[in-house]
Amino acid sequence: MFAEERQQRIAERARTEGRVDVAALAADFAVTTETIRRDLTALERQGVVKKVHGGAIPLERIGFEPTVAARDAVQTAAKERIAAAALAEVPDEGAILLDAGTTTARIAQSLPADRDLTVVTNDVLIASLLAAKPRLTVLIVGGKVRRRTMAAVDDWALRALAETYVDVAFMGANGISVERGLTTPDTGEAAVKRAMIGAARKTVVVADHTKAGNDCLARFGTLDQVDVLVTDTGLDDDLAADFEAADLKVVRA
Repeated sequence: MFAEERQQRIAERARTEGRVDVAALAADFAVTTETIRRDLTALERQGVVKKVHGGAIPLERIGFEPTVAARDAVQTAAKERIAAAALAEVPDEGAILLDAGTTTARIAQSLPADRDLTVVTNDVLIASLLAAKPRLTVLIVGGKVRRRTMAAVDDWALRALAETYVDVAFMGANGISVERGLTTPDTGEAAVKRAMIGAARKTVVVADHTKAGNDCLARFGTLDQVDVLVTDTGLDDDLAADFEAADLKVVRA
């Protein structure tokens, strides 16, 4: 097994179980404890876990978030496929909303150049990227910019979204589960995400499979508010069945 594959499995286990133990991981993967410690160091540098005595815990579980750069460096191939599949939900004309995030940024990069669309976003980086596309009208939601995610939040953002209505909102999530719905580590971002869902006729969640079954601090939506979940082929079959049983359309790209 390659180190990258082992680290991905360790990260998934940390999110599922809430903690991983060095000795147990070494036994399960038939490697030395030193190898596992190096894996955990690599995952900590990526902003995925925090090392603790004897093991590690996922950052989302304790209310922390990886930086944009850290998140952009993981699950890159899956995010590209998710973004490509999500383009099927973009209307030929009208208005869409792009939530802040690295997967939604890939949707922004891939938006067709031949459509007359209005795009609303609270992500500073996404707005800058879209400004170069001449046929798009770009509206940036104002507010306090969180450096960790480059998302505008707080009252200014909420007031703008209260007066906004779009055809489709493309939403990211740090966690999505049948029990808790859509969650994120920050309460300020949760409030803005909640308002975004309320501003849309249709809601499409774009999230790679590592977010499935994960729960974070702040809930911003329930599964019955989501029309489509676009994820990747790494999604567990049982989890996919649970989502579909909750009347959620699941697309695995």
